[in-house]
Amino acid sequence: MKQYSVAVAGVTGAVGSEMLKVLERRNFPVSHLKALASGRSAGKQITFAGQTLTIEELNAASFDGIDIALFATDTPISKEFAPAAVAAGAVVIDNSSAYRMDPACPLVVPEVNADAMRDHTGIIANPNCVAAILTVAINPLRKLGNFRRLVISTYQSTSGAGAPGMQELWEQTKTVVDGGTAEPKFFQHPIAFNLFSHNTTIEENGYNGEENKVICEARRILGLPELPVTVTCVRVPVLRAHTMTVNIEFDGPVSVEAARDALSNAPGVKLQDDRANNRFPMPLAVSELDDVEVGRIRQDLSCPNALDLFIAGDQLLKGAALNAVQIAEMWVAQQARVSSK
Repeated sequence: MKQYSVAVAGVTGAVGSEMLKVLERRNFPVSHLKALASGRSAGKQITFAGQTLTIEELNAASFDGIDIALFATDTPISKEFAPAAVAAGAVVIDNSSAYRMDPACPLVVPEVNADAMRDHTGIIANPNCVAAILTVAINPLRKLGNFRRLVISTYQSTSGAGAPGMQELWEQTKTVVDGGTAEPKFFQHPIAFNLFSHNTTIEENGYNGEENKVICEARRILGLPELPVTVTCVRVPVLRAHTMTVNIEFDGPVSVEAARDALSNAPGVKLQDDRANNRFPMPLAVSELDDVEVGRIRQDLSCPNALDLFIAGDQLLKGAALNAVQIAEMWVAQQARVSSK
């Protein structure tokens, strides 16, 4: 198999470090890996596939000779340096929100809309974590009927805010257990033994930034631009993995049994729907798990054409790093098909 030179920008963050683990665990064909981060981290060392790598400072010249650039950076950094990577000849897979709604950049969840990748012009967007987990879980149900409406509530772990959010939960929990008071530094409110509306700005329509991302990105990934969607996003005191409740209204009746059957055979999905033992998707169960768990499947008693679901997925994996690497794997497969013609 052909080998590829890969750069990971933002390698010291929660998502960037997870990308390294996923690349190694899935035996991605890496000939050379370049670890990139801010000047503060330049010179530090990390390990990848048994090798010690020195982190380099991210700049416009970082991508010479790079085939694939995985960006795990904030939106302004992606906007600044992703075009430089494309100009150097790399394909960019970007985890920020910089290009997700750009018509020229496909927004891809491989199990849902792999065909969208054919139209990329150098940059492929990795979705918001909730949108990725949500769409891979509900897409298999589309063969049972057309979606008429989605009602979603999320319970989002601190990993969604990166390493600083996870660290704040650890520190505040220890403080409270020891009899102290949780003092927020990274989040606006205490996160230990608390929950609050997602820590993004409330926008003009009354939804916060995270909620608007989920609505717009889910519609784009599913290819349903007019689908009615409402969502409430909540930050909860969980270290890793997001959960959500989803109510799906169809254009006709859909049975619980048909939904279970569709989900049990779906790629990227694990059915966890054990009513007898009250065992359903949980953050602890899906942490470091590639698949998204779906359960608590039941008829909506208030609407004959609707089902209720409970979903859990690892935000750092299917919600970020894993999805990005899966996109890279698809790109490699595309290159192999082209070269074989």
